Amino acid sequence: MFSPLFVFSQTTPHANAHAHNDYEHNRPLFEALENGFISVEADVHLQGENLLVSHDDPHKNSKTLETLYLRPLDSLRLKNGGSIYENHKRPFFLMIDIKTNGEETFRVLVNLLSKYAKSLNTPHQKGAIQILISGNRPVDLIMNDPNHFTAIDGRPSDLGKGFSFTFMPLISDNYQNIISWNGLGSPSNEEREAIKKLANAVHAENKKLRLWNIPDQQNAWKVLLDCGVDMINTDNLHELNLFLSSKKL
Repeated sequence: MFSPLFVFSQTTPHANAHAHNDYEHNRPLFEALENGFISVEADVHLQGENLLVSHDDPHKNSKTLETLYLRPLDSLRLKNGGSIYENHKRPFFLMIDIKTNGEETFRVLVNLLSKYAKSLNTPHQKGAIQILISGNRPVDLIMNDPNHFTAIDGRPSDLGKGFSFTFMPLISDNYQNIISWNGLGSPSNEEREAIKKLANAVHAENKKLRLWNIPDQQNAWKVLLDCGVDMINTDNLHELNLFLSSKKL
């Protein structure tokens, strides 16, 4: 059984930090945890009955979702008294971006998640891990799953449809769908207002906003946070940690 080497007791979690394609880092999950991330993302492919983590088609060295994420997170929950970080009691977000058939993959995922039911945050219990389904989202299956092991990574088109925070805590969109600012200098007032308008609509439903495909650097992070974006989607874990830590000083 996996035995975590770190308790992360000295790490200050960042409520705004999301590790995009986390599995591509040298030490998936643990680099994110060491830098205070409260959300990580893994692309998942169904092969047979295995859920393999890979950006494109899995290869012989691809590891399973269970090995990379579920098992170590469950071990950390046990080690840290019911949460992933000792000093942070809110759920840790594991976003699963389904790359294969949504319905088939989800059914296998639910069966796997049943092994870790005590760790999961659901409408029935407060748990250490909140599973979010992105990519090929079988929305009806997710909503009708009696266990409610998972929630949905929403899209702006989902706003106004009555999805509660419980079932859809996050709204995500491609940054390029909103504005084209490259992160240098300052965006125009019109571009700022476009982001603020979306953020306000998301917050009106008590949800959080994440944008992907952003200019992944400090100047853009500051603008996005100032405009109401809740989760900074980054590949630069250490740099975002330093940036968010400096804002708390």
